[in-house]
Amino acid sequence: MQQRLAKFIARSGVCSRREAEKYILGKRITVNGEIIDTPAFNVSQSDIVLLDGEKLPEIEQTKLFIYYKPIGLVTTHKDEKGRQTVFDMLPPSIGRVVSVGRLDLNSEGLLLLTNNGALARELELPANAWSRRYRVRVHGKIDEAKLKTIENGITIDGISYGKVSIVLDSQNGTNAWLTVTLNEGKNREIRKLMKYAGLDVARLIRVSYGPFQLGHLKKGEIKQVPQKVLKEQLGGRFEC
Repeated sequence: MQQRLAKFIARSGVCSRREAEKYILGKRITVNGEIIDTPAFNVSQSDIVLLDGEKLPEIEQTKLFIYYKPIGLVTTHKDEKGRQTVFDMLPPSIGRVVSVGRLDLNSEGLLLLTNNGALARELELPANAWSRRYRVRVHGKIDEAKLKTIENGITIDGISYGKVSIVLDSQNGTNAWLTVTLNEGKNREIRKLMKYAGLDVARLIRVSYGPFQLGHLKKGEIKQVPQKVLKEQLGGRFEC
C-alpha cells in the first residue's frame, strides 16, 4: 500500500509530519537513490527511503505518552538559545518521540508525546475538534462582560479566536482560578485572551487534551497510555 512520503517518514518517529515536509523541500530525502523535493510523492514499504543518507528507524507499534511538562522547558528537540527542552528530560527508555502540539515556556501540564509523527499531526488538526482544558490562575478585576465577549469569539490584533468556554472556579480578592476550554490552541492564545480581559496570567496548567487527562501525575512524570485505550479513543487513526 502506498502513502505520502511525509507520512511515511513521520510514521518512523524521526520527526513530525510537518517537519518531514520541510526535510523533503530541503532535498534531504532520497527514495531509491533519487532526491525527492516535493511532498506530493507516494512510497511503499518496499522503497528505500533515506534521511541525510541514513536509513529511517524501524517502524514500531504506535505508543502515546502523557507527560507533565514543568515550567521552564521548551517543546522542541533543539533550542537555538540553548535552553533545556522537554526531550532533554525524558528517560532514555521512552525512545524517540515527538509532541502533539506544544506548551510554551511558562506553561505547564499535560503534553502528549508519541513515536508516531503522523498520528501527532492528526491529533493536532483543529478539524478533529478535540478540546483542550486548562486551569488558569489570574490576577486582576474580573469583568464578566468581557469574558462573555471572549467566549463568543473575538479578533485581537488582527487574529481571530474561536469560541471558548470560561468558568470562574474561585475568587479571592484580585486573584482567581478559571477553567478555560478551547478547541484550537493558537500561539499564546489564553494569555492574549486574558490580557484583553484585563487579567494577568500567573499560572497556566493544561489538564486535558481530548479524552486524555493529566490526572494525578506530578511535574516531570510520564506514563504510557495502554494500547487498549489507544484503540478505543483513536479508532481508525490508531494505525496512522
